Amino acid sequence: MINTARTIGLLLFFAALQTFAAPQTFEQAKAEARQYVYHDRTQAGTFYCGCNWEWVGRSGGRVDLESCGYQIRSQANRAIRTEWEHVVPASNFDRARLCWQNGGRKNCNSVDPVFNAMEADLHNLTPSVGEINANRSNYNFGMLPSTPKQHGACDFKVDFKGRTAEPRDEVKGQIARIYFYMHDRYNMRMSQQQQQLLLAWDKQFPVSEWERDRDRRIAARMGHSNPFVTGERKWSLNHKNTADGIVTPITASHPASSEPKTVMAAAGGTIRGNRNSRVYHLPAGCPSYDAMKPKNIVEFSSEAEARAAGFRKAGNCR
Repeated sequence: MINTARTIGLLLFFAALQTFAAPQTFEQAKAEARQYVYHDRTQAGTFYCGCNWEWVGRSGGRVDLESCGYQIRSQANRAIRTEWEHVVPASNFDRARLCWQNGGRKNCNSVDPVFNAMEADLHNLTPSVGEINANRSNYNFGMLPSTPKQHGACDFKVDFKGRTAEPRDEVKGQIARIYFYMHDRYNMRMSQQQQQLLLAWDKQFPVSEWERDRDRRIAARMGHSNPFVTGERKWSLNHKNTADGIVTPITASHPASSEPKTVMAAAGGTIRGNRNSRVYHLPAGCPSYDAMKPKNIVEFSSEAEARAAGFRKAGNCR
């Protein structure tokens, strides 16, 4: 009976993967973003500046600087090409993933499937002028009323000393809802100051028709929408994250790491992590193994997998 349930669960899971074909790497995500999301948007403008571009290569583009009155600040080579911007910077993922502390991005790509899922999440990717991508860096967003524009007519401001960037009004609401999604799905922390700013942007700049269309296109590949775009969820100050994305996908090296919860529980011997405390428990020797609420349980096939996902062993395990 267990084997039958396990087989059915795996078949359903793989069928879902084939249907949605969510990208597994950043390189794959960039190609899919071009092919399925932004293929017909080259005249609608890059994210931060509204510049037109033409596709070049597998996932890149050449920017028409005159179309948006863009003036090169300092990096000519990057100014004339598009780059894929992580709206929530990839370097911010290190706050939620221990793999970064043990070797940075390269190590995370090697050992942490959840980090790879975060990096390849299409909801967080937008086409940007390369120089703007470089100038934004991993700075927080903020309001910069006294900071002049540095890129011609492009309405994007950067305070390099204060490590703050202010985007154009047209994308402020979308940025807020992308931040809400990434922090909620991958259990990331956000400062109260940043929450307050983004809550104001979310209210001031409601969901546009393109944002809805973009969400539908991405959902067709990822298998899920951004619930802060569809209205299924609302962010409030000190929001409690659902951590829906902290589930390791099935891979060749971890074939059972993301089976449906009921199948894994039936198989027995599974390591259980707590979404909220980021602590994992063994089926033997850990008295709190059966004390967690079902909605808080994240299951792993090994301690190494749990640690790679950013969990630590419970202190009361014998």
